[in-house]
Amino acid sequence: MVGVIARIQGSGLMARAVRSASWMILGFGGSQAMRLASNLILTRILFPEAFGVMALITVITTGLVLFSDVGIGPAILQSKRGDDPDFLDTAWTIQVVRGLGLWGITFLLAWPVARFYDAPELIYLLPIAGTMLAVEGFKPTRIETAHRHLLVGRVTQLELASQAVSLIVIVLLALATQSVVALALGTVIQSLFYVLSTHINLPGHRNRFHWDKSCAQDLIKFGKWIFLSTAFWFITSQGDRAILGKFISLEMLGVYNIAFFLASFPMSLGYAVNQRLMIPIYRDSSAADAQSLRKQRMLRAGLSGGILALLWTMALAGPWLVDLLYDDRYQIAGAIMVPLSLVLAPAVIVMTYDQAALAAGDSKSFFWVSAIRAVSQTLLFLCGVVWFGLPGGIAAMGIALLVTYPAIVAIARAHKVWDPLHDVVATGLTLLVASYAVWIHWDRVWHMLLTFQP
Repeated sequence: MVGVIARIQGSGLMARAVRSASWMILGFGGSQAMRLASNLILTRILFPEAFGVMALITVITTGLVLFSDVGIGPAILQSKRGDDPDFLDTAWTIQVVRGLGLWGITFLLAWPVARFYDAPELIYLLPIAGTMLAVEGFKPTRIETAHRHLLVGRVTQLELASQAVSLIVIVLLALATQSVVALALGTVIQSLFYVLSTHINLPGHRNRFHWDKSCAQDLIKFGKWIFLSTAFWFITSQGDRAILGKFISLEMLGVYNIAFFLASFPMSLGYAVNQRLMIPIYRDSSAADAQSLRKQRMLRAGLSGGILALLWTMALAGPWLVDLLYDDRYQIAGAIMVPLSLVLAPAVIVMTYDQAALAAGDSKSFFWVSAIRAVSQTLLFLCGVVWFGLPGGIAAMGIALLVTYPAIVAIARAHKVWDPLHDVVATGLTLLVASYAVWIHWDRVWHMLLTFQP
């Protein structure tokens, strides 16, 4: 035990990785706990349609962020110039201009989006929520510098503090307004508090407006493929709600959003840790070093094993969890959680592989994997919803990963990180849990299948 503690307390790569992963997990767990608390309180103050409207707002704002992402975060994490003040200030300048531009676009999109989804309130709610995009453009690059060096404790503390402030404000606004406006304003307040607190409390280089041509060229060269990749990632991560918003009522979309929030939080945790942790690990270790490969396998097994265990728990306990936490209006969300948790498992099994490409600066290969995944999932999800309703769409998510798997294996082999034994064991265990989960909840799953027929 003393030896383990000494390793964790050291300054080596693995010690910093373990500490950073611990902080990320603690931060994500605390964040999700506060989101759940907020969700439980707000479902008793507001109506289900409010969560459907907010789901559409999230789809649009997330889409704007991802369709304009030039990879500033990954660039700082992997670049040899990631600690150069000129590089950081040029990246920050690009980020600020982008954020202000995105906020302007929300004004232009508000009316057509409101017409498309037949939700007039989006005309004013979308620009209000879009203020968050302008605010987040001013986030200091010291956040990414902390992640670059696997020193994320203070960043995590500030994230949790900003969310706690946001939770209190949203609940007070909801009580005062009884309106979805509370949810839209809450996201802005959270972003504002976080940006201000990181500027004040994080050590490191203080950003200023600056333009260095060579730095901009490096960012654009790396970021052009990230830009395309994140555009496709939007389709992968938000496409289900964008499509469902046209096929089901806002009330049912709100219920689905509750189910997705509960079922997907393990996967969100996995991506949050994976994106911040694995790039530095791959960057600072050699594929030719047997010890480095062994440590990578250990991290991969620990990360995917822990996230899969949480997903399996959501599949097994989801209906009972919804019964315990929510009133009868949201009961069917528990049945949705069972298949939804299970179809997300394949994405967790392979999630660490594509980060090896980014660590090597190979953003082009990362783009092609993202594109194949997004196109296959979107087309299959749309066909599934049209032909078989929501259950067909959920099944399509899992099928899309089977289509994408060969491309993921190709990128993993190219960067010498593929671990077939890991994939086989994780898949086998997931199939066993899936069979049991469907069996014990069959009555509720069958009722959900009948409810959401097209």
